[in-house]
Amino acid sequence: MFKGSMPALITPMSNGTVDDVALKHLVDWQISQGSHGLVPVGTTGESATLSHDEHEHVIRVVVEHTKGRVPVIAGAGSNNTAEAVGLMQFAKDVGADAALVVTPYYNKPTQRGLYAHFAALNEIGLPIFIYNIPARSVIDLTPDTMGELAKLDNIIGVKDAVGSMDRITQQRLSCGADFVQMSAEDASALGAFAHGAVGCISVTANVAPKLCAEFQNALAAGDYKTALEYQDRLMPLHEAIFTEPGAAGAKYGASLLGHCSDEMRLPMTTLEDSTKEKVASAMRLAGILN
Repeated sequence: MFKGSMPALITPMSNGTVDDVALKHLVDWQISQGSHGLVPVGTTGESATLSHDEHEHVIRVVVEHTKGRVPVIAGAGSNNTAEAVGLMQFAKDVGADAALVVTPYYNKPTQRGLYAHFAALNEIGLPIFIYNIPARSVIDLTPDTMGELAKLDNIIGVKDAVGSMDRITQQRLSCGADFVQMSAEDASALGAFAHGAVGCISVTANVAPKLCAEFQNALAAGDYKTALEYQDRLMPLHEAIFTEPGAAGAKYGASLLGHCSDEMRLPMTTLEDSTKEKVASAMRLAGILN
């Protein structure tokens, strides 16, 4: 159920508010292009600058408009366990298929604290993907702790942004082969798949969903020759989108295709002109922009 290319969905905005029309359009476009699932209100969805009401609103719109066509993994993370419980309960109540929960950032809990945090969220009864991203949260949930958490009924997988191929194998050994590992980095998704990941929660898929889905389909079929061709075609775009923060790069790319505006919410800003040209050039190289 959870595999393949799953875009970390951007949150389109217009004049400072969430653009529901564009959001619904993006859901339909992503599904029509072959994306295997949707992940709203993660980092790329600008969750850090959405109000709680907006956060819940985006989840509701995406779940209701998707209508079960693909799985929806709703962002529900916080460094406050009680707040994360509330976000998870909302996601469950509106019908999300799972929650993406980042490791608590800034307050730097111990491994014991991390276990207790996710064990509390496990009680909500909604499947959970742990989002392990030490570069942003300043903590690393170790493979040993991940293995203990994987014994709980609702801790089913991880979005791994540690940046080490070794970690995928380590987690497979500690968590078991059925633990669903998703890459968090487009550029290294091919290597992650070879180590045991089954897909990517992708930023680039906001701009090139069909190519990202076909890339993952080739990997799933064991066709690494074709996957390498997609890798080479997409790599300039992966790099261009992350020249500045990925959400801004993804929004600009989507805006060039006419799907939404590139409006960001401060302190995030739209791209510098030089970066805009880099993204546009990479899109032309990938064959998705004339």
